[in-house]
Amino acid sequence: MFKTCFREVIFLEDWKIKISVLWLSYVMALSAYMTVGILMPGVLADIVNEGVMSGMEITPEVLLLMAVLLLVPLVMAFVALVLKDSMNRWLNIIVGAVFFVLELLELSDLAANPSAALGLIWVWKTVVPLLIVWYAWKSKQKA
Repeated sequence: MFKTCFREVIFLEDWKIKISVLWLSYVMALSAYMTVGILMPGVLADIVNEGVMSGMEITPEVLLLMAVLLLVPLVMAFVALVLKDSMNRWLNIIVGAVFFVLELLELSDLAANPSAALGLIWVWKTVVPLLIVWYAWKSKQKA
């Protein structure tokens, strides 16, 4: 019985596990990006003294947006493991593409304030959604 259960766990669709891990990796990279960004010279002082980060006032709406940007990938990591294949594929393709576009939009801010550390993390944050879209798309061809 143990061998049967173990085989079923191993048999979990490989692409779903990869996508789930990629979503978790994205959240970690996003958290690292935010942390390193806050530690850049002068940023923390601007946040504390003026309530401003990257020239943008920190409002409840901005904080809500930040929370959503952190929670959506966490939810997607779970959803990638439990949804049926067809819906799973399309949801990961769409949400992955949206997060890729968001990363491209962030490039202008990064170019205005260049940083090797932030640039390195940004590259991974940009590659991950593309990998998610790739694995989701590729899984359709295997079925």
